[in-house]
Amino acid sequence: MLILMLMAALSGPQTTANPAAQPLDGAWTVDLSTDPAQPYTKPMHLTLAADGTVSGDFYESTIEAGRWKAQHGRLCVSFRTTDGVGPYHTAACLAGDHVEGQTWAEHRNFVFVWNATRPTP
Repeated sequence: MLILMLMAALSGPQTTANPAAQPLDGAWTVDLSTDPAQPYTKPMHLTLAADGTVSGDFYESTIEAGRWKAQHGRLCVSFRTTDGVGPYHTAACLAGDHVEGQTWAEHRNFVFVWNATRPTP
């Protein structure tokens, strides 16, 4: 039994504690377009760990701190990234087959509302 516990501890954090979190795990394409005629997309990769933390990247920046929660029929994440000047605070929820989110950059004086879909193969 002690050997099994040690092996589990050494294997690192489990990726998804709750099967309900799995739909948000993985790669996403974030649509940041302000003009439909000029597409502007960036990648997002999310890993939802069993302990409720979120890791990965958003807009080519590493997620520095993040949490996820499944509650009230919704699966959502909140996390912080940076552009090297200041923090970006992002909150997003799974909405069917896509993600709906918003990002606030206080130092840049904006809130950006965006959607994300799974990348096409």
